[in-house]
Amino acid sequence: MPSRKQRRRRQKDRRHEYEYVYVDEEGHELDPDEVEIEEEKPAAKGARGNGTATRTATKPKQSARKGAAKQPAKNIRPVPPPSWKRVLKRGAIFAPFMLLAITLLGRGLSWPARILETVWLLVLFVPFSYLIDRMMYRRYLRQIGQEPPTRQRRA
Repeated sequence: MPSRKQRRRRQKDRRHEYEYVYVDEEGHELDPDEVEIEEEKPAAKGARGNGTATRTATKPKQSARKGAAKQPAKNIRPVPPPSWKRVLKRGAIFAPFMLLAITLLGRGLSWPARILETVWLLVLFVPFSYLIDRMMYRRYLRQIGQEPPTRQRRA
């Protein structure tokens, strides 16, 4: 049996479920795939009264439909290539926080032991951070349609 929260959510979905109906000039209903909505230029203020734009339904252009499928997503945030310099800076930023965490969690440790633990965490953190940067950069390249660089082996 669904909980009260689930029932309310389902009822809300049913209340707000709607679909667009497009009608052409002759009065025939059209599928949303067959319709392209264009905004007309605002009419002169004297002709309409308020100068608002109206929407009309027309058939889509074939070239516009084909071009949209080939383009990659527009909202992809660029990812810089991985660099050891940036990773070392990140390690330097996180080092005090690591030392603070070790100080709070390891109360029985002496200060040299706390510093040694922090260095050990940084030795693990820095290469792992570089690998994560490299993974994200390669994923970004695949999203924009480029091949990730291949690794050159030395002979």
